[in-house]
Amino acid sequence: MKTSPAGALEPSGRAAGLVLYRYDFSVPADDRQPLARAWLWLAVAALVGSGLFAVLLVGARTPGVQSMLPGVDFFHVALVVHVDLSVLVWFVSIAGSLWSLSGAARWIEAGWAGWALCALGAMTMAAAPFIDVGAPVMSNYVPVITSRMFLYGLVLFGLGLGIVTLRALAFPGRVGLSLPGEGVMRFGLNAAAVATAVTLGAQIWSWLALRHGLAQGLEDRTYFELLFWGPGHVLQFTWTLLMLVGWLWLATLTEVPVPLSPRVVLLLFGVALMSVFATPVIYLAWDVGSVEHSKLFTWLMRFGGGLAILPMVLALGIGVTRAGRCPQWARPLRSALWSSVALFCIGGGIGFLIQGSDVRIPAHYHGSIVGVTLAMMGTVYALMPRLGLGTPQSRLAVWQPVIYGAGQLMHIVGLVWSGGYGVQRKVAGAAQVLRTPQEVAGMGLMGLGGLVAIIGGLLFIVVVWRTARTRT
Repeated sequence: MKTSPAGALEPSGRAAGLVLYRYDFSVPADDRQPLARAWLWLAVAALVGSGLFAVLLVGARTPGVQSMLPGVDFFHVALVVHVDLSVLVWFVSIAGSLWSLSGAARWIEAGWAGWALCALGAMTMAAAPFIDVGAPVMSNYVPVITSRMFLYGLVLFGLGLGIVTLRALAFPGRVGLSLPGEGVMRFGLNAAAVATAVTLGAQIWSWLALRHGLAQGLEDRTYFELLFWGPGHVLQFTWTLLMLVGWLWLATLTEVPVPLSPRVVLLLFGVALMSVFATPVIYLAWDVGSVEHSKLFTWLMRFGGGLAILPMVLALGIGVTRAGRCPQWARPLRSALWSSVALFCIGGGIGFLIQGSDVRIPAHYHGSIVGVTLAMMGTVYALMPRLGLGTPQSRLAVWQPVIYGAGQLMHIVGLVWSGGYGVQRKVAGAAQVLRTPQEVAGMGLMGLGGLVAIIGGLLFIVVVWRTARTRT
């Protein structure tokens, strides 16, 4: 089987007795490419900003430096922006790039308008801590700063996402089994757009419910927790679908045989999407803020989100035992694939260890989110040659996902270790009340792993920048 730096496989064949199905999609050579490149650079810029705020997090805990930073609680302020840039803006930007390429070449101006609003919203949120200081609220899924500038930036970003999502739904690319691999991949991306549309609908529903009386007398922490609880859970289905699409694409490009036919993959994408449609039922049956509302969204994500993942992981596990030698140019992609699968599975497994509100909870979602992040990093590496930005194939590109993944693994192992001793989440410094050497050692491992992960994230930016600058 022949391969090329652009990722073409010709034709579908067998690897060690397993059929190698071709899960790929073509990149059109029209005005969709500039839009996809713009989304990719917004994604990279989000990681740059996230890294800068990670440095400020260290400064906020450094004597002598913390007094030079604005606000009385700049640590949590910086943490809010760091999280929103590294999760929300980064993931949405990758989705925007993929939707731009997979959809039809219509209403391209709307695509650019959505990109501009998202970019402006992201810049506004990043600048808010230095211009319009507010109190940080560490709400789940979307932490916020209670300043008008930050909240306006978040609304702008949401409007941009709404435009991009509606365009992806209005003008989808061809899907179905008539285009076995490519049609199924586009179906997965369309399903992610549907999940995002349901998320935005849930967000409006929660806002209206809180606006009409429920929010009276609520503290900021409770208000934003209720505001983002339902939509935040539904949005995880978008990230899951994007990750599954990324896994299939990376496996194809690196000649890892996936023993799942297009019909089965189509079914798995459908299963991952089906749970999303329980969202309006939950909203209709139980009020926002009720215990039932909260628990049902937790169960929806826990059980509905994992139904499609397990078969995919098992198929990839079989594929790795039958995979041939990876082409030189594709080694960074395979490195990202295996790092992503490993971190996501570890994060998911930790979810079954959660008892109470200790740091095992952030260990769980750090593993899962980083698994998605690594899949998206590999997707960027795969997109770059198709968008005329060069092919990442240096040793640094191969090791970058490993370093990032290893750092995050150390980070979550330290959290699980400390959580077993009862260290609580969302506290820092003396508020952690580390009483035993085991607790101190666990949180020390967490901090060291976080440092290694930051280095791995910065290396990703270096790889992308060097590759784009030296492309031929």
